[in-house]
Amino acid sequence: MMLSKHFHLSEFTTSQTAARRRIDNTPSRAITGNLERTAAVLEQVRTLLGGKPILISSGYRSPALNRAIGGSRTSAHMRGEAGDFTCPGFGTPLEICRALARSDIRFDQLIEEGTWVHLGIGGHWRREVLTWDGEKYKKGLR
Repeated sequence: MMLSKHFHLSEFTTSQTAARRRIDNTPSRAITGNLERTAAVLEQVRTLLGGKPILISSGYRSPALNRAIGGSRTSAHMRGEAGDFTCPGFGTPLEICRALARSDIRFDQLIEEGTWVHLGIGGHWRREVLTWDGEKYKKGLR
């Protein structure tokens, strides 16, 4: 099922951990609707990044999968409102975050995680920008 022009549902639900541990990571209809909104924002991100392909490493996480990987108890991934990604054709996660932070794309949370970008869309639109330094989250980018 295509969520948008460039993003398929399977990109947001495929998980090696879920497969290995036999965890059902099938989203509900409501969560699929959230994933469509997330994909729509990622389409804007793709345009901002010069139309380069975005590689999703983590999208939807069922509560069981989120627990299995040690995710936050309040993770936007469990609501289908976040995506972790890279865009090798554009640049590093830090370069991607800088471009997003300068843009007018609406987001709730943007985190430069070192080797990937976390983008949460939520409903708050706080435009919170954080960096993971390996131990804790810090406000802003490096």
